Order: sequence, then C-alpha cells, then structure tokens
Amino acid sequence: MSPPWWAAFPPVETRVGCGAGRHRMRWADGRLIAADHPDAEGELIFAALGGDQAECVTIAEAWAAHSDDLDVLALGPRSAADELTITWESLPELPPRPGPGTRPGSAPLSRGPLPHGVASHGHFRVAAPQRLPRHPGDAPTDRAWVSQRELLTVFALGAVFQQRLSGAVAAAWSPDGPRARDRARARPALVAALTGRLAPAASAWLGIDADQVTASLHEETGWGSMQLTGTGPGSGLTASLPPGWLARVWAPGLALLGDHLVVDVLDVTWPDARLLGLRRPAAEPVVLSARHYRGDWSVRREEQT
Repeated sequence: MSPPWWAAFPPVETRVGCGAGRHRMRWADGRLIAADHPDAEGELIFAALGGDQAECVTIAEAWAAHSDDLDVLALGPRSAADELTITWESLPELPPRPGPGTRPGSAPLSRGPLPHGVASHGHFRVAAPQRLPRHPGDAPTDRAWVSQRELLTVFALGAVFQQRLSGAVAAAWSPDGPRARDRARARPALVAALTGRLAPAASAWLGIDADQVTASLHEETGWGSMQLTGTGPGSGLTASLPPGWLARVWAPGLALLGDHLVVDVLDVTWPDARLLGLRRPAAEPVVLSARHYRGDWSVRREEQT
C-alpha cells in the first residue's frame, strides 16, 4: 500500500490575527486546524445561529471548502521559484462584490486576464480574514466572489501552506481520492496543472525549454512513461504521469533531486523517503533514498542487489 500523500510533509504552524490576539493555525496529517479553538465545530454551530465566528475558525473552514478546488491548482505556485506572496494589509485590486447587473458566470479572479495591477504569479494584498456567509439563493457570481475571496485568504497563510493545499487538491482528484469519479470532466484542468508543474522540473533536469514539455495523465498501473522528442536545442519531452504525482512527488518538493527526476514515492517515514527516479528519459527508474535536512532534500541512489 502506498503511503498517504501527506506523509512527506512535516507539521507546520503559523499565527493569524483572531479577535484581540494571534492564534495558531496548525497543519498536520493532511488537515488544517485552528489549534487554539478546541471546539471549532461548536463555534461553527454557534455562528450558524447568528453568533460571531472566530477568524481562524473561518480560515480552517475555508481550507476544508477548497481542499478539492481545482482553482487552487490553476492559481497556485508551480515551483519553488514561483512565489505567490499574499499579505494581510489591504484589499486586492479586485472588482467589488458583484451586483444584480453583473453578467452570470463572470468570476473576478482567474488564470485568464486578471484585474489591472494584480499578477497571476506575484504579489497580492488581501484583507484580514472575515466571515463570508453563503446563502442557498446567492447568484452564481456572488458565490464565485465569496469563493475567490476565501481562496486568497487561505493563500495568505504562506508558501508552505500553499504547497500543502495544492497537494490536498491533487490528492482529491487522484484515483483513490474523493473526487475520483468526477475526474473525466476535470481532465483538462488536471493535465494543465501537471504540465505546468512538470515543465520547470524537466527544464532544469534536461536543459530544455519548459515550453517543449508535454504531459498527459497516466491512468494505468505503474508510474507512466517519459520520452525525448527530437534532438539538439529544439528537443522536447513527452511525459505521462499519474494524477497522484502532483500530490505525492511535486507538492513536497521531490520532483527533481540531484540529477534524477522523481516519478513515484515508494515509502516515507519522515524525514526519510524511498523514491523512484529517472536519470534520463526512457531509462529504467532506480530506487533512491532521500532525507529532509535543514529545509531541503538530499538524495543517494540505493545499491541494487
């Protein structure tokens, strides 16, 4: 049995403003919790009855709501160098909450053109967390506005949390995930997410242009396949990898270790992992031993017996 996707991540914490103080948000074993609110479920019930809801409980609720949201993969970071910095100081330059005259289905934040001054991968500013209630009668544009404000609030937790949320979403759409039955309709989004995250790693691995990397979803048993196309400066890479590669390999920072592209995780007992890696395309994969130390993974090839 494969280890859970989150096994290659250590627990992490951060603090957020909550009421008059700063409270801990803790991620461990695939879940984000408001660590200073032991009865978060009771607080949600109280809020549903009209009471005030703590800001950090709101963030935990938003995280759970977006743990299978493909917008996370569309908007989130694609590599360690792809910094998505969101701060709490002020509102982003997004359109106001849509009103009755807004065209149905027009979402204020997407991969396609963003509002002036807001880069798809760069610096965002977002307001402090606030409760954004949903109502069954909300118009689609209103629900989209609420959803995207929630997502920016969750992204504001920082890069290490963005990676973990991306892993959760990818795992949700993997063959053993809760959204597996719906994967056919999500295929274009998953292929785009896979290509966008494999390309930087493959570019560094082979010294090719990232635009020359083509990926597809591998739906059968095994890790998939990888082949060079062409020769010389114009060569490219065609890869087929399972949907779980994003959650198990890319999200914890294992995609490229040394001169090996990692294609699968065989076992993890933090901070150690056994991996399957390729020295070059079309080669047979080899077993690698990795250890996480001082913020990075070191790797060595296991002796074959």
